[in-house]
Amino acid sequence: MIESRSAVRAGWLALSAAVLFALLTLTVVRAQGHLLPTDLVLYRWSVQHRPDFGVATARALTATGTGVIPYGLLLLAGLYAGGSVRRRALVAGALLSCLGAGQALRYAIMTLIARPRPPLGDWATPASGWSFPSGHATTAAMTAGLLVAALCLRGTRVSRTAMVVIGLWGAAVGLTRVYLGVHWFTDVIGGWLLATTWLSLAALAYLWRTAGRSAVPV
Repeated sequence: MIESRSAVRAGWLALSAAVLFALLTLTVVRAQGHLLPTDLVLYRWSVQHRPDFGVATARALTATGTGVIPYGLLLLAGLYAGGSVRRRALVAGALLSCLGAGQALRYAIMTLIARPRPPLGDWATPASGWSFPSGHATTAAMTAGLLVAALCLRGTRVSRTAMVVIGLWGAAVGLTRVYLGVHWFTDVIGGWLLATTWLSLAALAYLWRTAGRSAVPV
């Protein structure tokens, strides 16, 4: 059964991403100064290669990965994916709830790890809270995944171009955080792994719930 095979794949992906996230978290916590060599190399490169146009572009892009914009995108996606008014409300509510719960989990982990951000003097945009995992990277990745899921729920063939554009946006938002000097690269990797874990678990729950139904779009 298609749903069963997809559920198994989602489960393995969730487990793999969770293990990698746990390993990365332990590495960050145990590293001297909570820093890895890659973090310092990419941080120094970013600070030294920031023309005004690059900073302005990065600021505009990073702004789309937080606040009301991700929720607005998911609301529109939910309304698009549903058929009847009731289904649209259910899908939109599920998408928004999934993102909100994922953000809450990220915040709890961030508070527990309490990793300091890069030096304040090198910030090219405002930031708040601890550093690991990146909130923008996590939120944008979760939003991108949920947008693709909503398109699939529509029941029509999803354009590969649309999926690539959505995926590139989700990844680019995370990278702007390093470029703007407010996050280490491993903060962004941690955000992507956490988002992958959370989305895979959500997919697994959905597939289990619909396992006994017929003609379910996966």
